[in-house]
Amino acid sequence: MTALSRSRIYNAFLVLTCWALVVPSLAAAQAGPRFSVAFSKARAEQPIDGRLLLVLSTDPSAEPRLQIDDSPRTQMVFGMDVDQVRPGQAVVVGESALGYPVRNLRDVPAGEYYAQVVLHRYETLHRADGHTVKLPMDRGEGQHWNLAPGNLYSTPRKISLGASSGIIPIDLDQEIPPIPPPKDTLYIRHLRIPSELLSKFWGCPMYLSANVLVPGGFDTHPAAHYPLIIAEDHFNADFEGFRTEPPDPNLKPDYSERFHISGYNRIQQQEAYKLYQQWTSPGFPRVLIAEINHANPYYDDSYAVNSANLGPYGDAIETELIPAIEKQFRGIGQGWARFAYGGSTGGWEAMAVQMFYPDRYNGAFVACPDPVDFRAYTTINLYENKNAFYLEGAHMAVAQPGVRDYLGRTLATIQSMNQLELALGSHARSGEQFDIWQAVFGPVGEDGYPQPIFNKETGVIDPAVAAYWKAHYDLSAILQRDWPTLGPKLQGKLHIYVGSADTYFLNDAVYCLEDFLKTTNPPYDGEIKYGDRAEHCWNGDPSLPNYLSRLHYHTMYLAKILERMEKTAPPGADLTSWRY
Repeated sequence: MTALSRSRIYNAFLVLTCWALVVPSLAAAQAGPRFSVAFSKARAEQPIDGRLLLVLSTDPSAEPRLQIDDSPRTQMVFGMDVDQVRPGQAVVVGESALGYPVRNLRDVPAGEYYAQVVLHRYETLHRADGHTVKLPMDRGEGQHWNLAPGNLYSTPRKISLGASSGIIPIDLDQEIPPIPPPKDTLYIRHLRIPSELLSKFWGCPMYLSANVLVPGGFDTHPAAHYPLIIAEDHFNADFEGFRTEPPDPNLKPDYSERFHISGYNRIQQQEAYKLYQQWTSPGFPRVLIAEINHANPYYDDSYAVNSANLGPYGDAIETELIPAIEKQFRGIGQGWARFAYGGSTGGWEAMAVQMFYPDRYNGAFVACPDPVDFRAYTTINLYENKNAFYLEGAHMAVAQPGVRDYLGRTLATIQSMNQLELALGSHARSGEQFDIWQAVFGPVGEDGYPQPIFNKETGVIDPAVAAYWKAHYDLSAILQRDWPTLGPKLQGKLHIYVGSADTYFLNDAVYCLEDFLKTTNPPYDGEIKYGDRAEHCWNGDPSLPNYLSRLHYHTMYLAKILERMEKTAPPGADLTSWRY
């Protein structure tokens, strides 16, 4: 072998040796940062199931766990399931974690971040339908992963991410404390009951509750019995929008991004105090208003209907909770004296309970409802579109908006909203909007979790699941199918209001519904009104801006409710004991 040959061989050896040293470094860089999570706060005797959520933020103004949403302001979250983890057993969050809005940890830019990890606890539930599932139980917070009592989390810390970050240790050294139950006052009372129907379905104790606003003179008029109005809404720890004291003069004014107005917190206190003044004034109608709470393992609200995935919430509310409210707070207890109203989710519920239990309610005031016609499932036509994320043409696919601002600018797409849900939880366990629609409206999948209406990775719609949705929960389709028998029971009962610039495009479904209601025989004899350029959640008052009218739910429909009762009450009905 010549000296030249030996030199070439040696140089080649050096190159290969150097490359062998470089390749692991490149692989580590491509894999991205990794976090080793320890569970020092966990109780040693209990293995843990749940969703591990790593949050990375560049904003020091608040804890990272409080900075995740579906707007452009969001920080980053990465999620992965954990099963049967014991204290002392470290879990690595890395390449397999699903992220939002950055898809993978390897794509996070180098730099300094505030890091925090939350463990959203799951419980194992053995349902009556034979399925065993792992889900987060509500613990009084309304199904919020970042606030749920018992969830473990880490103290936020500042970290540097770069090519040589290595494995970053994080300890879940904190636990979110329990939330104390609300206390009764002169006007606001509380009721919590076990549900036999729901406990049987879920295989564990389940409860329903209500925050009840009682009328002035309730305790001094024991012979009076009252009409009941169900205020359909999301979970409320206590009754919202009622204040017995004048606004706090020392309250520092905030700024409402939604309504572009300063001091909105002061406005809310002022309107809550005005409600108290109206509520206790002479001659004001004496009625009961109940905010019902039916948080469940999928969401802060069940949509008040029976569901294959959630169980018989509709029947439980109607046959267990409402009778308990009317018994304890002296409700009249008859359909002619029972009404429902609400906005958004509550709007959909108000319409649904009026339709599914038509004789139990005498009117529904439906504001900015969630999609009442699945031909306009926000911006998706579930029956004609093949993809939920894109409007597809021959040579072009246009991303579909999911949220818009008051000028019509897109703030989030259907795809980005579902990417957030994928990061927060698999199997429809995110606690967010599309997942609860999937859980309420859909059939049960083979694994015991909701059967997806569309693939959250690709957006491809499942037409068989869409057909199930149409038959069971498309309110417009059900009205069209069943109008000959259902229509006569709904005459004069449906009052629907929505802004023409609804933030979530919910006005489109109302347009579809209105096209049918204009043709009904017998006539539906209700009303549909649109707020010109009004956003979510316009509720029917054209004389006030949306930021004010949304604070008047508890009073704005009372005149129509009284007129309806006087018109339809059966002979001998009690129209006087509650008019003191």
